[in-house]
Amino acid sequence: MGQVHEIAESLTALKLGEPQTYVDLTLFPLIGDPEAAPGYVLLDEALERHLVHITEVSAGGRVPELAFENSSDETVLLVDGDELVGAKQNRVVNLSILVAGGKKLVIPVSCVEQGRWVYRSAEFQAAHRALFARARARKAQSVSDSLRSRGERRANQSQVWADVADKAYACRVESETLAMSDIYVESAAQLDDYVRAFRVLPGQRGAVVAIGGKVIGLELFNCPTAFSRYLEKLVRAYALDAIETPALEPRVPSATDAQAFLDLVWATHAERFPALGEGEDIRLNGAGLAGGALAAGGRLVHLAAFVAP
Repeated sequence: MGQVHEIAESLTALKLGEPQTYVDLTLFPLIGDPEAAPGYVLLDEALERHLVHITEVSAGGRVPELAFENSSDETVLLVDGDELVGAKQNRVVNLSILVAGGKKLVIPVSCVEQGRWVYRSAEFQAAHRALFARARARKAQSVSDSLRSRGERRANQSQVWADVADKAYACRVESETLAMSDIYVESAAQLDDYVRAFRVLPGQRGAVVAIGGKVIGLELFNCPTAFSRYLEKLVRAYALDAIETPALEPRVPSATDAQAFLDLVWATHAERFPALGEGEDIRLNGAGLAGGALAAGGRLVHLAAFVAP
C-alpha cells in the first residue's frame, strides 16, 4: 500500500480550468494533452455497435454477477457505475473494467431495480445513465472493503437498494419495480437543463465536481475523447443529487477548494489488485476518500474519487 504513481503523474500533468456552474452544481475542468487517444471503446458505444453481449450468468441468474462477452477485436471500457437495463433486473457496474477483444468475463454488478426478477429481454442494453453520485460513493467504499477483506468486488446490495429508495422519495417518484431508471425518467426535464449548461473544453479529460459550494468528487479519463462522451452521464448523475436541495443562488467553491481536493487524491494511499480484465484495480485508502482507479500499460485509464460518505 502506498501512493499511486499513475494517479500522481496524471494529476500533475493536468491544469485546473475555470469553473462552470448551473444552479448548485459546479464542474472545474481538468485539462490535459489534447492529442491523447483512448485505446478503447466505452461500454455504451460497444453495446450500440453490438461489439459486446451482456446476459445473466444463467437462466436463473445471480443478482451480483453478469456474463460479459467482447465478441469484437476492440478493447472495451466499462466505467464504474454504468447502468445496464433489461434481462431479469437493471444493474450497475461495480468498478471500472477494461476488456480486451475476444474475452469473456463474469462482471460484478449491483441491482438498481429491487422489485423485478423476471426477464424483459435476453440481453442487456445501454442506459446512458450511471448510478447517482452519492450512492456511487457508498458503493465504491463497500466494493473496496469487500476486495480487501474477501477478495471479492461486491457492493453492499442492501445499501444500494436503500439509496435508490431514498432518492425516489426525495424526488417524489413512484416506481412499480423500485427502479433507478424511473427516477431519471421522471426527473429528465430538470436534468436536461443541467446537461445543456455544461460544455467540454479542448483537452478536457475530467472534472472536479461540487454541489452547494462543496467539492464532493472527481472523474478522470486518460484522454479527452472518452471524457467528452461521458460528460452527459456524469452531469446527470451529479445533478440528480443537486436537485434534491435547490439553491436560491448558485454557491461556487473556490479554485483553492478544488485544488485541495486534487492534492488530497494525489497524496492518497491505495491498494492494488489484479484486475478482472486488463491492468490493475486501485482502491483508494486515504483518509476521507472513497473510490478507485484502473491502470493498464503503465497509465491511468480511469479514476473516480469521492469525499467518503
